[in-house]
Amino acid sequence: MERSLMSIVMNSHGGTGQSLAATILFAVLPIAKVFTICFMGFLMASKYVNILSANGRKLLNGLVFSLLLPCLIFAQLGRAITLQKLLDWWFIPANILLATISGSLIGLIVAFIVHPPYPYFKFTIVQIGIGNIGNIPLVLIGAICRDTSNPFGDPDKCSQDGNAYIAFGQWVGAIIVYTYVFHMLAPPPGETFEGIENVKLPTRASADIVVLEKVPLLIPKEPEPIELDSSRKGKIIRRLCYLAEKLKLKQIFQPPVIASALAITIGIIPFLKGLILTDDAPFYFFTDSCLILGEAMIPCILLALGGNLVDGPGAGSSKLGLRTTAAIVFARLIFVPPAGIGIVTLADKFGFIPKGDKMFKFVLLVQHSMPTSVLSGAVANLRGCGKEAAAVLFWVHIFAVLSMAGWIVLFLGMLF
Repeated sequence: MERSLMSIVMNSHGGTGQSLAATILFAVLPIAKVFTICFMGFLMASKYVNILSANGRKLLNGLVFSLLLPCLIFAQLGRAITLQKLLDWWFIPANILLATISGSLIGLIVAFIVHPPYPYFKFTIVQIGIGNIGNIPLVLIGAICRDTSNPFGDPDKCSQDGNAYIAFGQWVGAIIVYTYVFHMLAPPPGETFEGIENVKLPTRASADIVVLEKVPLLIPKEPEPIELDSSRKGKIIRRLCYLAEKLKLKQIFQPPVIASALAITIGIIPFLKGLILTDDAPFYFFTDSCLILGEAMIPCILLALGGNLVDGPGAGSSKLGLRTTAAIVFARLIFVPPAGIGIVTLADKFGFIPKGDKMFKFVLLVQHSMPTSVLSGAVANLRGCGKEAAAVLFWVHIFAVLSMAGWIVLFLGMLF
């Protein structure tokens, strides 16, 4: 009978799995799996193979974000959640919010010390404060739970619970990214991150310009009479549209967030859950199809991530400078996780974490030790500092391979 490498190591240590060597190996093996698949994506995108081109990676990222990830979230979160669990899991979104606050405070301190080049002060804070709470943790949990000898028990339950905990916080992360991060990454007024003014107009118009402005090019039409009711409706609609644009509702309600909302809604209503999500449900074929598609999410996102690294840090590194880039990477991977350990430890002492659920606590800890969020890089691209964000993401993901392994060793030592 074939045995896994992990089971051999654990049996060689008396079957307890408590030894330092077994813990280190168990922590390193999932990272090694992630690194191997990323390297394959890197190889496929390299000039020697050139199968995974830039357009292909863009399409693959879109497929993951719009279909595969929402399917995984809907199936795993919907099957795991109940009304009671919804009340018990309240600290997951609170943990993400606290992680953002603590990370941003650390980023603020680092930015004051390092003095990043203008205008990257707020950029530095964001890159340190916003971690990847979705894709990378899902990949990590999948790699850990795949092994039958994992310390969390049954692989299927391990994967379902871990994915459900991570998916439950997706909506909070989306709101944070498209509100807080979007406003923090705004360029200085009248400028861009290139240091060039967007609009170069005279502050005071000359006399000739004023005269020309007074001459209408077109004869204005007489305003048509508008009914009072339609005018009121128009004002309401305009105000709602303005509010939606101001709050970035279109960006917040992304496919993973919609999938999380549907999973929570259906999962906490017994009738709907028995109709779609349970194994003997009449429409379980839909959920099973989502599970099949969701299984493809992990390899696809890792292939795309590895392919994105083929371009290297690019021109963004020179704009930020070595000192600022190194400070962001070091602070995100080394300074932020200890603050997260303190937050989770205090939450456990106050009884905010379900007793005996080690996977729950592990997910909370992992959320503090992840590299910078890829989604924040997408927002940075919208704000005009995409090259700088790409450079940070490149270096932070390279060094995260080592840091995540070290933090997982510590987390497993705390839990087992």
